[in-house]
Amino acid sequence: MTSLDPVLKDFILFCAERRGSEWPVIYDEMALAAGQRSFRGLGHSELKQLGLSLGIGSLEETIRLVNQATVQD
Repeated sequence: MTSLDPVLKDFILFCAERRGSEWPVIYDEMALAAGQRSFRGLGHSELKQLGLSLGIGSLEETIRLVNQATVQD
């Protein structure tokens, strides 16, 4: 398993703290937070550079990252 970027982990945990880590609620919160840049000013493109794509074609990877972030905590 690859190491999760600490900023990305913090983003996921930020979203989980706001609405929980259950799927698809956390996905909706991550999309909203990215759209509003409510976590450290990070938007979709910045999160994608860190390894998180919220696109439909990347859902399996997004779920894996959410699980990795929430289990590590």
